Amino acid sequence: MAEKAYTAGEKVVEADSRFKHVMSISLNPDSNYKEGVIRCITSRSGDLAIKGGIDRSELHKIIQSESGKFVIGERLSLKNEDEMVKKLNGTNLDLLGFEDPDIFTEKETGLMHLYFTMPFHDKEFEDKSRTHLGHAVGKDLNDLEMTEPVLVTDSLGNGAKELSIAPLNSKGFRYNLVESSKKGKEFIYSTVRVAEAHDMGKSWVFGDTVFDPEDCGISWIAGHASPGPLFPKSFIDLGSGKLLGIMNGCQANQKIVDDIKYGNFNIGLFIYDYENGKIDWVSQEPFIQDSEAGKGGGRAITFASQFVEMEPGKGILYAHIDDSFVRSYYLNAEELKKLIPNS
Repeated sequence: MAEKAYTAGEKVVEADSRFKHVMSISLNPDSNYKEGVIRCITSRSGDLAIKGGIDRSELHKIIQSESGKFVIGERLSLKNEDEMVKKLNGTNLDLLGFEDPDIFTEKETGLMHLYFTMPFHDKEFEDKSRTHLGHAVGKDLNDLEMTEPVLVTDSLGNGAKELSIAPLNSKGFRYNLVESSKKGKEFIYSTVRVAEAHDMGKSWVFGDTVFDPEDCGISWIAGHASPGPLFPKSFIDLGSGKLLGIMNGCQANQKIVDDIKYGNFNIGLFIYDYENGKIDWVSQEPFIQDSEAGKGGGRAITFASQFVEMEPGKGILYAHIDDSFVRSYYLNAEELKKLIPNS
């Protein structure tokens, strides 16, 4: 049973008077995971469950208090931000803010890299909207300078967001994973795509789509797929070139008259061959469905963004629920292994 592999913990971040919705935390390992960044929704229009809604976002710093909860601090300031945004903005484009942060510290240089989603809404034509994977680099969260995005929307209009950073392979580069998209038979689907990275601070190259919800035949992830954190080998070792990871999945879209209704989001598992950039397996059932998700009467969302290993075989997974708060989940590696085929 999946329930034996985790224990739901406390709410570690909650919206305050400034924001009704908070989500997607990323923590800095160099601070012993006591500081980081969170996405805060500054305004929301439309229904979250119906296609067409628009969120505007900011990235804010968070710091862990003595109680174990994280306190939302000031807006994250990036050097060169205004100039870079102006350069990327087109005539009809409207940047909705920065979303979905991921912090990565480069061992060779000691530099911190911050990656984030940059959604540009086209004011006139929806299909001309763009989603880039933004980037900033510096010594720490107080010294980040924005650069060119590492991935920009391709010629087919498929963007990049929700980064999953892979280890170096034997060839000396990374087959990172990103959420991208494609036009299916009836809907636009969020897919998982490889992003080949030879330098973590410069442009990456889009690779193959390695998971397509339309063709997977798995109901909990039949609408949208988004790669989450990969567990380190010190937590669960699947052998050479393989890692177990978290996959965030959404049920299939539904067409209701002229609207498209989104399904519920849950957390699953996948096995990633980071040596060759291939997904070997995605769980047939969700791994975590939060007990409070959807209780407010809206769309149910359980979405993971950060994993922290605490001790051998034990770790914390952080996930946001209904875009309203972030919860900790305590994971047990030995029980997790029982959910993996041939383990």
